[in-house]
Amino acid sequence: MDTQPLTPGLYIVATPIGNLGDVTRRAIDTLERCAVVACEDTRVTGKLLNLLGLHRPLRRYDDHASEAAREALLAEMGHSPVALVSDAGTPLISDPGYRLVREARARGITVTSIPGASAVVTALSMAGLPTDRFLFAGFLPGKDKARADVLDELSAVRATLVFYDTGPRLVASLEAIAERLPGREVAVARELTKLHEECRAGPAQELAAHYAANPAKGEIVLLIGPPGEAEAPTEDVIDADLRAALAEMSTSQAAGKVAKAHGLDRKALYARAMALKE
Repeated sequence: MDTQPLTPGLYIVATPIGNLGDVTRRAIDTLERCAVVACEDTRVTGKLLNLLGLHRPLRRYDDHASEAAREALLAEMGHSPVALVSDAGTPLISDPGYRLVREARARGITVTSIPGASAVVTALSMAGLPTDRFLFAGFLPGKDKARADVLDELSAVRATLVFYDTGPRLVASLEAIAERLPGREVAVARELTKLHEECRAGPAQELAAHYAANPAKGEIVLLIGPPGEAEAPTEDVIDADLRAALAEMSTSQAAGKVAKAHGLDRKALYARAMALKE
């Protein structure tokens, strides 16, 4: 390993999500050479460093960190290398650190990412759902209305949806998906990289029944496949939408609005709108 001092700045270091063997040599080298390690929980990170045979000063930095704590870290970065880690995985992916990174960049402090494990990418790679487009939306809300609102908001997104979830809330989440997004492919990935790793796929209602009978433990990634192709609108629907739009705007604007809503040709809709006006 390189024994030369690191350049002062902020080093975003990914750590294992369950299997210690997934830590990279570069991550170990960076942690060993940083002056201080900022972390969510000093107990969790302290255990990791001990397993790696490293002994570095730890400083707690989590969602509840004060502005003074952030300023102290930023001041340290001015003359020393500072590592930022989360309890597991890649920092800032539904973890603390956004404000620290943003402020460091605003002050011209060098920010370097040391990539590694991520539960989101690990789950996507094994779930068998489309990966050409995906949207990670953090933790699915625990309250029924908030959960339903999020699912409704993202229902039309033509991409695989990825959420974090917890064992006690999983069944309720799956039942909500079955109700709000019927017919979608769903996968539940849990205990990733650990001894009891599991990735189970199927209809949301079937998965809900399974986990109701076999309560899930550990950290969970919940994936929802994209919607299928929408049915083409009928002529009656198109005409009704055009008439409604024409009552509020010009012919050109009405044609543009309806074309965008249904993914249809604007020129053809303009001609149809003109015919409806006659």
